[in-house]
Amino acid sequence: MTERYRTVAGRGRAAFEIRGSEFLGHVAPVESVEAAEDFVEAVREEYADATHNVPAYRVRAAPLREYESDAGEPTGSAGKPALNVLQGEELENVATVVTRYFGGTELGVGGLARAYGRAVKEAVADAGTTERRPRESFAVTVDYDDSGSVRGLLEGADADFEADYEERVRFDVRAPEASAADLRDRLRSATSGRAEIDRE
Repeated sequence: MTERYRTVAGRGRAAFEIRGSEFLGHVAPVESVEAAEDFVEAVREEYADATHNVPAYRVRAAPLREYESDAGEPTGSAGKPALNVLQGEELENVATVVTRYFGGTELGVGGLARAYGRAVKEAVADAGTTERRPRESFAVTVDYDDSGSVRGLLEGADADFEADYEERVRFDVRAPEASAADLRDRLRSATSGRAEIDRE
């Protein structure tokens, strides 16, 4: 996988009507297949009264995971056009759901494909896109004596972290994949091997 990838900068929405049918596009950045499925499920629950909730996502994994479903629409008329937009924009770690409230007029396969594609495209435009570097998660647990040097190292690295001060100190770290192994080595060195490091 390449070092950098494009994804949406945040959540985005789109809404329009075609011949009485209302289309709502929803898009969100996700870090895993599980997060993508959670987003799809949340939208399905929020719009449980809709005629269709059509999901699609592309998630960086080994290999890249792609998923789409027509969710009751004619085969190939909904999920594939939604996924095609994500592919065409070369977006990864992104999930989308297009909600449709049927307005009584059939749109035909071509009309549906255009509408579902448009909903995703407009939701992505609303969210904006950004370039990210793949990140790796791990946890570091140390005694209080070592917590200062661990925090100092993490603050100096290109890493995001949260610290939880209880009986011992746990740091939940997200660091760029390319430098994560080196960072773990430096943490072990700084604590003379006392740091407990768990890969997630």
